[in-house]
Amino acid sequence: MPAADHSIIVKDLVKEYEAVKAVQGVSFSVPAGSMFAFLGPNGAGKTTTIKMLTTLVRPTAGSITVNGYDPVKNPEEVRHSFGIVFQDPSLDDELTAYENLFFHAGLYGVPRAETPGRVKDMMDFVELWDRKDHLVKTFSGGMKRRLEIARGLLHTPAVLFLDEPTTGLDPQTRNHIWEYIKKLNDERGLTVFFTTHYMEEAERVAKHVSIIDHGKIVADGTAQSIIQSAGTASLEDAFIKLTGRTIREEEGSGMDQMRNMRRMWRGGKR
Repeated sequence: MPAADHSIIVKDLVKEYEAVKAVQGVSFSVPAGSMFAFLGPNGAGKTTTIKMLTTLVRPTAGSITVNGYDPVKNPEEVRHSFGIVFQDPSLDDELTAYENLFFHAGLYGVPRAETPGRVKDMMDFVELWDRKDHLVKTFSGGMKRRLEIARGLLHTPAVLFLDEPTTGLDPQTRNHIWEYIKKLNDERGLTVFFTTHYMEEAERVAKHVSIIDHGKIVADGTAQSIIQSAGTASLEDAFIKLTGRTIREEEGSGMDQMRNMRRMWRGGKR
């Protein structure tokens, strides 16, 4: 498949923090318009990789292109080409749903004249327009997630990054969220790059799966090809076989990442 058919191309990516190699020569590609699952235990290098893809962290070595742009050389072009929903809540609970999206539209440079229409379109899409004037602190976890997805789509990105989008949600709400995400992928051809600790989600919706552990890709392919190669009955069993049963420490918070993203948009240093 030609490179132009890929939304994300990563080659020999390395990130070192003093003596620690968080990411060690990672390579993978994400076909345009696909649902791509990037899986791994806590501390495996997922969050560090996503930070490099989204311009939050500079790689030590290797190359990245996101929608044809280099996150190091063309950070603003990359930022405008993707939306992101962090694992941890990053909405302002003291603002209304509409105010949250209106503020974010300004952050991403959406023309003021277009903002009201874009906000309404996105809130209609996630079925929250009737709650536009309600404070976010009154929303359920599922409603907040839907609003965060709407926020990530305001500037019509080509790629949507979702960092564990259904963590902490009940099964009914999790299924509802995935219905919205699959609808986006099907109707708009949006490339979706997501992480999750629910292996059945990845097995069910991802067209391609990469598993990272200790900073290295340990499996790459369709869910079924990984299951077959591991000789297991499910993707969860394959994941455990490949990464072990040791409990890992948690990685960084989504709120910290959102603060970093806002600082960058305002001219802060990476």
